[in-house]
Amino acid sequence: MKDISDKNSEAERQLSFASKIKELLSEKKGKTPGFFVQTFGCQMNERDSEKMAGILLSCGYSPVSSEEEADVILYNTCTVRDNANVRVFGRLGVLKGLKEKNPDLIICLSGCMMQEAEVIEKIRKSYSFVDLIFGTHNIYKFAELLYERLISGSMIIDIWEHEKEIVESLPALRKYPFKSGVNIMFGCDNFCSYCIVPYVRGRERSREPKDIIREIEALVEDGVKEVMLLGQNVNSYGKGLEPTVTFPELLKEVIMIKGLDRIRFMTSNPGDLSDELIDVMTYSPKICRHIHLALQSGSDRVLKQMNRHYTKEEYLEKTRKLRKAMPDIAITTDIIVGFPTETPEDVDETIDIIKKAEFDGAFTFIYSRRTGTPAAAMPFAMTDSEIHEQFDRVLNTVQETARKRTDFYTGMTLPVLIESVNEKDPAMVTGRIPQNTSVHLKGDPSLIGQIVDVRLDKSLGFYFEGTKV
Repeated sequence: MKDISDKNSEAERQLSFASKIKELLSEKKGKTPGFFVQTFGCQMNERDSEKMAGILLSCGYSPVSSEEEADVILYNTCTVRDNANVRVFGRLGVLKGLKEKNPDLIICLSGCMMQEAEVIEKIRKSYSFVDLIFGTHNIYKFAELLYERLISGSMIIDIWEHEKEIVESLPALRKYPFKSGVNIMFGCDNFCSYCIVPYVRGRERSREPKDIIREIEALVEDGVKEVMLLGQNVNSYGKGLEPTVTFPELLKEVIMIKGLDRIRFMTSNPGDLSDELIDVMTYSPKICRHIHLALQSGSDRVLKQMNRHYTKEEYLEKTRKLRKAMPDIAITTDIIVGFPTETPEDVDETIDIIKKAEFDGAFTFIYSRRTGTPAAAMPFAMTDSEIHEQFDRVLNTVQETARKRTDFYTGMTLPVLIESVNEKDPAMVTGRIPQNTSVHLKGDPSLIGQIVDVRLDKSLGFYFEGTKV
């Protein structure tokens, strides 16, 4: 891995391309050109989009609210499920019409979907109006690639199979001025049989702790009160670093940063959740009482076929430890229904673990076959109608436990980070408690970005109504 000075030099090199683009744009008279970024997928994609929006801002573009207003359109894609690909191709059909009306429009595609060779070939053949295509490993080169496209006028495709270096010291346009995601690692080594992430994001690479701390300190100086540490599996952070640093050890360093009020992290693999991490969470008031612990299935047989390295009982033991150490912790999860070979009896096991773990919430999905993964070759044990029936059973059970958990917090007074004016009532604002559940309360925009104590008066299923105290 290159040292810090080398990485800074690369960042400076990329900013020089941003300056060149700015010069090109200044030669054209009229309004400031606009850019529109749409993100598909996870929090890591959201953070990547913020970086690319920051690069576009440095290039002289300004953000606009719709594709129709834009001079540059960027889709940061996801490929975890097949419908994510379908959505992007559907949007490209709309963009073709915009390109016909405005031949100078620049259309850019990045992200996980672009790491698939068959996707690139389809775009070449059927969507040749796309201007720039790059993947997950060379996002920091966006300004250079955009400049090359503007100069050449030809489609640019730059896909790397592996990441060559981690360059993070580039500008970002954050969605919220008071909170930010921070990438601490990239890629995944778990190779779950249903998941394409290791093939498109690559193997695990952890950032140096000093680089992470320096980034967070800079964010705090810029007004950030809450950070979310991001990785495909944050629990395995530090493998490959010299000397090795564990995720709990990194958290201890982050906790020491003055001015930082809240720390979140996502996502955690149950197989790597350590007692050390539970201890650090328990004794630091800065770490939010929330953990996202992906279950996927409650059946040991299915978990083995998924290549998940834990059993139902081992997962439940982790949740018991978390609840014992922190009775007020919120545990959320991911659940797949309809995995190949899964039967209704396997789903019974999943429902049993939902009831015992008492999840505060869950992202529940119907299995989506991903070409290139081992599960894609497995036979289905249930019909589509049976899968949807089982999905409804799981969803109903999750909703029951979630309602039970929100009732648990009702009446408590908790710190709430106010994030926005309420979408339905401008006399109210919306924020989140440490457990990550939304709260609506009376208030004006001056509260946005502040952490205030709020009494949770009423539970309304998946959110609260409260009163500032």
